[in-house]
Parts: sequence; structure tokens; C-alpha cells
Amino acid sequence: MKRPVLFQKKIPANLGTGLPVSSSSLEDAHQRLSADPDLNTVPVVKEVPDLPFKENTEVHTDKLQQCLNSDLPKTNIVEDDQQSSKNLSEERNLVFLSNKIEPSSSLETAPLFHELKKELTRKQFLGPNFTESYCWPSVARGCDVVAISYQGNDPFIYVPPLLTLLQLEGCYKAFTNKSGPLALILCPGWKKAQLVFELLKTYERCSRQFHPMLIILGQNKAAASSVKIQGCEVIVTTPYSFLRLFEHHNLFCRLCHLVLDEMEVLFSDAAEQVFTILDCYKKATASEEWEYSPHQIIAVGTHWNKHIAHLIKEFMNDPYVVITAMEEASIYGNVQQVVQPCVNSERISVLLKILDFTHNNPQKVLVFTNSVNEVDAIHEALKSNSIFSLKIHKESNSKYVLEQWTEKYNSGSPVLLVSTDDCMQSLGITDATCVIHFSFPSSRIFGQRLHSMSDNFSNDSSADQEHTKARSVILLTENSDCHALGILRFLQHAEAEIPPELHDFTAKMLEAEEDKKSSRPLCAYLKTFGICKNRTACPDRHQINMQMDIPQNIPDKILQAPGCVTILPLHIVSATNYFGRIVDKEKDQYTILAKEINEYFENPSNRISVKEVKALALYGLCEKRLFHRVQVLEIYPQEEENLFFSVKIKYIDEGRASQGLSCQLLHLPARFQCLPPQAVEFVVCRVKPIDKETEWNPEVTHYINHKIKGKLHEAKIVHTLGNTAWIDQMVRITRLSELKITANEYNVRSEILSTGLGTDNPEHITQLQKLCGHLKLLDHTENLDSLSIKEDTADPENTSNAENMSNPQNMSAQENSTENCSSSKITFRTHSGGGVRQSKDVEDTTLHQRQCFHPQIKWFQNEETVTVKVEIASTADHKCEFSKEKVIFSACSGDKFYLADMELHQRILAEKSTCVIKDKEVVIILVKEQKGSWCKLLKNKNNHVSLDFEHWEDCEDDSPFPGGTKKVYCTGAVSEDLVDSSEVSGTESDD
Repeated sequence: MKRPVLFQKKIPANLGTGLPVSSSSLEDAHQRLSADPDLNTVPVVKEVPDLPFKENTEVHTDKLQQCLNSDLPKTNIVEDDQQSSKNLSEERNLVFLSNKIEPSSSLETAPLFHELKKELTRKQFLGPNFTESYCWPSVARGCDVVAISYQGNDPFIYVPPLLTLLQLEGCYKAFTNKSGPLALILCPGWKKAQLVFELLKTYERCSRQFHPMLIILGQNKAAASSVKIQGCEVIVTTPYSFLRLFEHHNLFCRLCHLVLDEMEVLFSDAAEQVFTILDCYKKATASEEWEYSPHQIIAVGTHWNKHIAHLIKEFMNDPYVVITAMEEASIYGNVQQVVQPCVNSERISVLLKILDFTHNNPQKVLVFTNSVNEVDAIHEALKSNSIFSLKIHKESNSKYVLEQWTEKYNSGSPVLLVSTDDCMQSLGITDATCVIHFSFPSSRIFGQRLHSMSDNFSNDSSADQEHTKARSVILLTENSDCHALGILRFLQHAEAEIPPELHDFTAKMLEAEEDKKSSRPLCAYLKTFGICKNRTACPDRHQINMQMDIPQNIPDKILQAPGCVTILPLHIVSATNYFGRIVDKEKDQYTILAKEINEYFENPSNRISVKEVKALALYGLCEKRLFHRVQVLEIYPQEEENLFFSVKIKYIDEGRASQGLSCQLLHLPARFQCLPPQAVEFVVCRVKPIDKETEWNPEVTHYINHKIKGKLHEAKIVHTLGNTAWIDQMVRITRLSELKITANEYNVRSEILSTGLGTDNPEHITQLQKLCGHLKLLDHTENLDSLSIKEDTADPENTSNAENMSNPQNMSAQENSTENCSSSKITFRTHSGGGVRQSKDVEDTTLHQRQCFHPQIKWFQNEETVTVKVEIASTADHKCEFSKEKVIFSACSGDKFYLADMELHQRILAEKSTCVIKDKEVVIILVKEQKGSWCKLLKNKNNHVSLDFEHWEDCEDDSPFPGGTKKVYCTGAVSEDLVDSSEVSGTESDD
């Protein structure tokens, strides 16, 4: 089977846009096809293996093409020397196409319907960029399209021509009696889906109404079943949400257009879901009724992904592959990438060894360097070794060189050309079989060099790379530090073999890059979820800075005795990130200060406007009759005609920032500036968005904002860094003073989970522990639950500690987490590695030379019993001893021995209490001696014992989410997990 070849063609530029323009519009093309029979044949010159291409020499005009009325001759443009206004000015526009197509580079010739052109003109849209000039015609024809570009995340690549197709109602007559969407746009996340939806809504105004819908569904099945899609012709969603919707609705009965937006992200994060949808789409369009109906798959992105080859082969029909990022085209074309480490002074000798293969197998080899002197030196070295070569630089005769390049190879001899990078454009070579990067390339130059082999790109994914026609060889030297990191990322992306030298080299560079970020804030994703998906591109730091990360704005007594605190969320950033204050119930200094500030400013004579505003200075500000302390973060440039100017301010006691006018700032007396800023950032642990999202859906954030803002909550601090406190758990407690009991209204983490848009994140705290593994902050306290200790991965004992730290109810650091087992007289000492070891021989012979670990325990109660859950999986040799005031439980799990010696807060009936062994936990039922509520389980505080917040009783609530919310009611005061002192809770403590 023959396939089309790539060739060059110069195109005149549009003076208005600077973009290349085609010689005719869509209408002109159709007229030419009708008038000139010679134009109805497409020359087939060479093969591109495994590319689905039909060897028809005539362009068929079936019913679908007549309906689309866009029969364009397929023209394979490889290069355009004109500059696009939307691309980097120093880069040439290069494109790789699998099929030929004439670009539409101006708005006048673009294949868009008239009203849309008028709307784009009204919005001062000058014309399609380089990638759009090739994609719009192929999409508008109704063809399958794969587009990879540096601008591949811009939905404008496909939206205008897709809207044009949807105007042609005659194409969809076969589906008149059916319901469901005509087009489905799959996006990698809710944020991108919202952007695409807003774009569709913007341009729907100038077209017929197709009622697009943005559908983002959580894990609550009731929400999916309640969605109404009647009349909707375009759905914008994510793969996960679509499959949830598909369980309740038939969505493929007339689906014609399937769009994969940012396909490399979709295939990376949801490959299984995407291919499930593709399989359903393929089966739906296989019936006879689809023979003359449009069925089109559009896939756009910025990078090649290994799944795209399967997409093209199994689900597309003669697709147009448009790649304007040459590095990505080389991956599509199976170019073999080779890295050759060498010393800078020995590059020429290494080059000679590489060139030995050209004598046995005729090759067309290009050696690229960025220096004229190096060109001459290489040429002379080749000449002295009897190797024929050509050389070219700015002062050379390019015409002669090109003639020799062609004639020498045609005679059956290998040909070698040494060139500087600035000659690539004038040469226009695309048929090289090997490119040698004598000088290390930048990322931009690298792609242009690879373009010299574009005629030999092959998308035969089954071919052995050792036998591919195109090869790229990079000489890696000790002077290659400038661009090594970018090349390494590309080689990893291309799944090329990478020498250890390059790994070591770039590891040092990555470390140096991270060191440059030392003054930046700690990465928000790292704080919120425990990981950052793209550390290399993230501008913030991912390492601890001892100076910046020392706890700030957190009371000393909280740091010295961490545990339960009362917090007041005031500024909700997201579902799990808030700014607010830690409230001291005994004597809250800020409450006193705020009262004094408001009393002071109530006197109009004290409201003195600031004449000279200084950055970072503190001022007063009136907002809704309340006065706040604010700090000026930035002063914006003042316009000459304005007397006042804008400033960016931060409410230092609340954490929020806003913009205001300089005239609103009031002089703040020094006595009101003495108290440090009170705003603390709180992060709720162990919960993250569903579907691998990196940001919380605004619906969840809005719900949590309404639920918690301005309300006191009891929270357990498990970690602190800088001005950030991580909390696990955070509970709203209502105190019923008349009945002398408290009721837990809700747990914030459980409220987030109840929305269906959040899921468990068990590694969150563990990742924080790893981040801070080398820290020894605040050594003056020996029992600091809120900081983590360095993990020693070499210590097998530490594995147990890591497991304990990942437990959701673990509230303490693992260095001090293992308690002395008093009943067995075992003593321990802590080590910097985080492991727990014996310091002397065990006196109890039964437990001789065995380490003792305290299990994690949760408990809840009713009027008659207390249920204690001991979290140990696969228990063996268990033993549970009951007495009136104590329970001693011991068991083995694997090679670990667990012991819990629990001195109870109140008495039990030992003879009626039981112990039940289950797969993943042990359940102990304690029968109370006297009916009633226990305010706590144990007499003494134990960080391994916590209230079971997940034991809920269903009740009605006005939650906006389909699943509603749930509440827990705990008689008595609060569990060990929520109370550390009477000063905090107002009830009896565990201590």
C-alpha cells in the first residue's frame, strides 16, 4: 500500500497577520476540483508504513463530503519560512503531516461559517496561528485529526471548525428521531472542561442553539441519575464523569464527534477510561446507519504519548496527523535517539568512530555545530582520514552543496555534510538519515535539527529501533550543562536509552535548580496533597528552608504541648486550605486587641489618614464598621490625574488579601502593632480530589466555605512548618451546657468525602514526614507531636513506623510514638533514624528480645457498651485480659509484637466483655458497669487512641449534595483525640 510523501512548498504571507496564506478559499478549492480533473488526483510518492491511507487516486465525493462541501486537495506542506505572530519570532514554522492538506492561514479563507467569522472579526481575532491553519481545514472536513503542537492545549485548535460542522443540520438527519449529544469533548479535568464550555457558550450566540452542557459528576450515583440531557447536542466533561453518566444514560446513539482535549494528559491519567469510551464509540458507529453520517475523532495535545499510536491504528480512519513540534514528530517517526558520552577534547575522534557505519551502509549524515571554526576543524579531520565530506556555513555556496548532497548519494555513496545551525533554513534538507549533534543543542535548535530527517520519519511502532532509517546522535560532554536538563526530559519522554553520566549530570542540575527556589514559598500542592506532580516546572520550592519553615504565628504553648486546639477559619482558599486564628479560650490576646482597636477608632479624631504609604508597613482599615490591621504588600503605579493610588493589602489577622485605595489606610498606633500577626494557614490532611484532579472543584470549596467560615472548630495539629499547621481531625462541636454534654456536629474531612468529589489520601502525612525527615526543629521539647522525624529506610524497624505514620488516626511523630510497655517492663530509647530499639535486656522472659509496638485504637460508645477497634491485620497469638479497670491486649502480626495496656476511665463488667478477631482489626466490646456516657476512654492521655469519627448515625441535613451529610453524636465531653487540657475544651482533660 502506498502512502503520501512529505515535500516542501513556499507559501505567500498574509500581510495583515504575518501568517502563510493558501492560494484559494474553500469555495475556490471546490470550484477547482470541479473544473480541473487533474486536480482531482493526489500524487502518491512514498510510503509511510502502517499509516491508514487509502490508495484512491481520485477524491471521492460521497454524501458526507457533499454535505460538508469542503473537498480540499490534500497538500503536504512541510515548511513555511514566514513567521507567525503567535509563535516565537526566532523560530521557523515547521510541520509534519501524514496526509496532504492546504493550510487556511487567514480568517477570510478559513473554513468557518460566515457568522462565526463576523464574531471573530468583532473580537479582533486576526487569523489562525500556524497550527490552526492546518487543523481547521481537516477538522472542518469531518476527518479524524491528531494535532500535536506547543499550543496544543488551546481548545481554539478545534472549537471554531467543530462549531461550523454542527451548523450543518442536514448531516445529522439520520438521527432526527434519536436523542443524545452529537459531540463529546473529553477534558483532563474540571478546570479545563469549564474553560472549553465557556468558549462554546461565547460562540454559540452567533450560531444555532446546540445547548452545550458542562457535566462534572462525583461518586454519588444519585447525581448521575438526575442529570437531564434532553436537547443537549454538545457535552463537555471528563472521562471519569462521562462513564458515571453513561451508567444511567445512552450517550452513543447519535454521537458523531469525539474530541480528546490534551490527549497526553488524558492517556496519562485516565487511559483505561478513555479507551473504554473509544471502544463504545467504535461499536456504536459500526452499524449501517453510520455509513453516510459523520463520525470523527479529534485528538489534540502538546506531547506524543505511546497510546496515540493505538488510537490511530484501532479507532481512526485515514487520520490527518499534524505535528508542529518537531521533537514530538521525531517520536512519532520512531527516530532512534543515541547519547554518546565523551570528553570535550575527544569529540572529533568519537565522531570518526560513529561515522564508520556509513561506509557499510550508505547514509546521508548531517553533523551540526554552532561554530564556524568547529565546522572547519571537523571538515579537515574528516579529510585527513580520507572521509569525503561537505561543509557549509554562512559564507559558503549553498547551491553547490545541495547539488553534491543529492548527486553523491544517488551514485550509491554515503554523503556527509558539516553545517552550522544558521544554515538549516537556507538548506531546507529533509532527507537526512542521521543527524549528529557535535555541539549540544538547545531545545529549540534540537527540533529544527531533527526536522532535517523528516522524510525518513516512520510511524511503524512495531519496527526495531536499531533498523529505523532515522537516527539522532548526541555528543554529551562536560560542557553540556546549559541544555542538558531539557534534553534529558525529552529522552525520557522518548523512552530512549539514557547513559548514567547524563542521569548523574542532570541530577546535580536539578538539585541546583531546586536550590535556586530556596526563597520561594513551599509548593502549595506539596502542602495540600503531599506530592507535586510536576516538580521541575513548578516555580515553588520542594525542600525545607530552616529559616522560612520555623513555626510562625503559632502560640508557644501549642508547640510545646501540641494536640487539640480551637481554630477559627476566616478565609477559605479551597476545600482543605483555610486561613484563620488559633483561639486561646483562657485568654485570647487578639480578642482583647481587636476590642481595643475598635474602641480607639470609634473616635473620629483618631482616624488619621496616612499621607505617605510604605510597603510592608502596618495600617488600620475600616471594613463594615469593623477595624482591621493590614499590611501593604504592593503599591501600584500612580496615574498622574488620580490623587489616590491603589495598594495590595493583607489582613494579617485573617490571612486574606485584597486591593484597596491609599486613602482608606489609617495610622495604626505602635501599641496595636506589638501583637504578632495572628493568621495561620490550616491544611486538612488525608483527603484529595477524585479522578486524579490537582485542584478542588469550586462546588466543594463553596460548600465547605458555607459550612465552616467564622465558626469555632476543635482541631488536632499533627504538623507545623512556617505559618502552616496541618490538622487531622477538624470537628465542629456543640456544647449543651444544660445537659452537660457535647455533640460533634460534623467532621470536616467526612463532610468533604460526603460530597462525592473527594477521596482518601492516606499517604499525605507520610509524605510530609519524608519532606521533613532531616529536620530537628524545636529540640527543647522532647514530645513534639506536630513535627516529623527523619525516616531511616535502611532500618527494617522503621518500616513499621512508616506504616503507623500513614494511619489516618496517628496524631504523633513516630520518633516518640512507641510507648513503654509498663506491664512487661520494657524500656526504649529513640534514635535519629526514627526506629525504636531496646536499651537494655528485657526483664520479662516471655517478651525477651522482642520489640513492642502500640497499635492504633479507635473507640465509640452507646449507653451500655464501649466498642474499641484495634487496627492490626492478620493477628496471631492474640491475648486479651479484662479486669474492672484495665484491659491488656497483645498480639503478633508478621514479625511485629503489639501491646496495648489500657487503664480505663471508668469501670467495666469484665466477665461480660468480649474480644472478636477480624481480618483487618480486632473488636473489643466493653460492657459498662454503670450505664451512661464516658467523657474519655482512658485515665491517661494516649496519642494512639482516638475517637472513631467514621462511626456515624444517619440524619437529615440540608446538604446541597445528593448524598447529603452525616453527623455523629458523642455523649460526654470529647475523646482523647480532641481534648488536651481543660483550658482548651472547658471539660475534664485526659491528662
